[in-house]
Amino acid sequence: MAVQASREIVIEASPEVIMEALADVSTLTAWSPVHKRMEVLDRYDDGRPHHVRATIKIFGMVDKEILEYHWGPDWVVWDAAATFQQHGQHVEYTLTREGLDKTRVRFDITVEPSGPIPEFIVKRASNIVLGTATEGLRERVMGTESARRPT
Repeated sequence: MAVQASREIVIEASPEVIMEALADVSTLTAWSPVHKRMEVLDRYDDGRPHHVRATIKIFGMVDKEILEYHWGPDWVVWDAAATFQQHGQHVEYTLTREGLDKTRVRFDITVEPSGPIPEFIVKRASNIVLGTATEGLRERVMGTESARRPT
């Protein structure tokens, strides 16, 4: 049975800055505790990742995934094929500008585990993933924004 989870936050940055942070998958291991290794296998003509090999670890379970990314002007989607831990995964980030430097970010994830998982583990894992995908992204983006501001 598929597990679905979503979360929205507002980040004090433009959609372009947030999309830039999402496209920089090589830094994901620095702001996401569940991502242990990211390797871009190929890129689109605009330089954004197309296929990425990822090593994920949550609650001691390690999974190696091949992610296929698709990009729009204010969204990114990636899918993972079947692995040892899951039959499939679908992730979406959707960005909506709410002001000059303010963006609503919606994160949606659907995972179909390869076997039954106790509900309490699903809830804990969901909270970790949702927190990383939203608050972790905010910290990454705001760190980027701070680094760009003149002192």
